[in-house]
Amino acid sequence: MNKIRLSLLTAGLTLSAAGFAHAHATFEKGSASAGETFNATLQVPHGCDGKATTEVRVRLPEGFVFAKPQPKPGWELEIIEGDYGNTYDNHGTKVSAGPVEIRWKGGNLPDAYYDTFVVRGKFAGFEKETVLAFPTTQLCGEDGKVVWDQVPAEGQDPHSLDQPAPTITITMAGGDDPHVGHGSLPQSAAETVKLGDLDISGGAVKAMLPGAQVGGGGFLVKNNGSVDDRLIAVESPAAGRVELHEMTMENDVMKMRKLDEGIAVPAGETVELKNGGLHLMFMEVEKPFAEGDTVPVTLTFEKAGKVEYVLPVGTAAGGAHSGHSHQ
Repeated sequence: MNKIRLSLLTAGLTLSAAGFAHAHATFEKGSASAGETFNATLQVPHGCDGKATTEVRVRLPEGFVFAKPQPKPGWELEIIEGDYGNTYDNHGTKVSAGPVEIRWKGGNLPDAYYDTFVVRGKFAGFEKETVLAFPTTQLCGEDGKVVWDQVPAEGQDPHSLDQPAPTITITMAGGDDPHVGHGSLPQSAAETVKLGDLDISGGAVKAMLPGAQVGGGGFLVKNNGSVDDRLIAVESPAAGRVELHEMTMENDVMKMRKLDEGIAVPAGETVELKNGGLHLMFMEVEKPFAEGDTVPVTLTFEKAGKVEYVLPVGTAAGGAHSGHSHQ
């Protein structure tokens, strides 16, 4: 294998953030469409038994091709090249070799902080929904090491593994995705689902802490028509029930209320559901949402009707109801 080295001499600061719901390394987005060029953003939430991370290695699976890592100030970048198992078309050129492992070296990410490591590539050669594992290794100085390389067997819950490899689920652009409902376009986290005059996009759900039974999330809905509509109900097999809520400030107190009348989607306007305002609340959740998972929902609009949609699970940033009063 050939090695390409890029030295970054500029010192940099690592990013600090709130704690994660899960301690293992994961991707910021857990799904992508076949044929899509994708920024795979690896999140590293801790070091090795308290020691600072000084090197991160990511092995690239077959089908993630033409990879280009993002340099990080203060880290040396090493690209290991090798042969692909197949030949891929890159704008008319047949390519059978390229980057197969990326290493960020010589940095210093303290255990108390987290940071992200990004590599851009294309998902090519897939004919059915596939879960791709990116085995990852953290090195901490001379003797610290954490390896995230376990891949679940068929039917096994990945959350039962001690050191699961970060994964990305590749979905099809055709109609084979079981999450795509009648009357909607195929969906990935970055795509838009259409229902009549409505465009639904930007879905997201927060990861939940172990043992939690309430989760929050939302999406964007744009009404391109000339008639007002209203979101009147949301259902999900992942929750006992889903409620529509609004968070508002009253006399410097944050209050939450359930919207039994639904959420208006005026003609020609875009309505955003997100934490801190209008949002979805997933109640009686038996299995807490884990970062990288997806949550299917059925949205019912007063005029446009029903459509199925899939919300990707991102990071945890605190419970939506935490510290607030309710009406």
